Amino acid sequence: MPRRNAPRTTQHGQARGQASFYDGCPPALPESLMTRPRTCLILLGLLTAPLAQALSPPAPPQIPAQVSNVAWAADMASFATADRTNPPPRGGIEFIGSSSFRMWDSLAQDFPGQPVFNRGFGGSEVRDSTWYAGQAIVPYAPCKVFFYAGDNDLNSGRSATQVRDDVVAFVQRVHRDLPKTKVEYVSIKPSPSRAHLLPAINDANAKIKAALAKLPNTGYTDIYTPMLAADGQPDASLFREDMLHMTPAGYAIWTKALAPKVKCD
Repeated sequence: MPRRNAPRTTQHGQARGQASFYDGCPPALPESLMTRPRTCLILLGLLTAPLAQALSPPAPPQIPAQVSNVAWAADMASFATADRTNPPPRGGIEFIGSSSFRMWDSLAQDFPGQPVFNRGFGGSEVRDSTWYAGQAIVPYAPCKVFFYAGDNDLNSGRSATQVRDDVVAFVQRVHRDLPKTKVEYVSIKPSPSRAHLLPAINDANAKIKAALAKLPNTGYTDIYTPMLAADGQPDASLFREDMLHMTPAGYAIWTKALAPKVKCD
């Protein structure tokens, strides 16, 4: 009887045409590497890890820590008292942020017929409004939130990039509970008393505008440019004696810039 040739085998001792563990290795791998199962598994893991990472759900946004100030606890208590005695309309238009909003006493008169209400608290930074969003924004379910903060942040040493990231975190925090609420960021104003910060303010405003353009249900309003004098410097006539907070003339510029947007779309 003629001898039948034995099937040719691979270096692994496996007959050709038969499946083996090593068939799972990418074909481009050198055969010397495929003799080591551990190496093969590691390489396969490295090849598939980027795909698994891309398919995994994004991590929930981190809430920046509160910038410590006991006065803001009193502000929150004051808001709670106001909510009991004269609650703002649910689904209204909220203004929240630092003192430039808190001191806007003519807000309701400047936007007649619109359900605006003010929850500004002076001296606050972006992170504080994010921290208190669960108390000072979410319960009202506003149709739109106008947000002003950032100059205190830069004055305290926060960088333009950090302020941008903080604003993005604020938007994400609001949209976590209120995805349909429009968040409109009001750019950092050019205060004469903080003229040394103008380069950082310009940088932060540009970074924030670019970042918000990529996010859903957000907007950006430039109030920096119309508050400059003819020489390109902050217009001192728009500010009080402290050259930080605004006169009615300053708020008139803000009213004109925001009026087309102060409505529930």
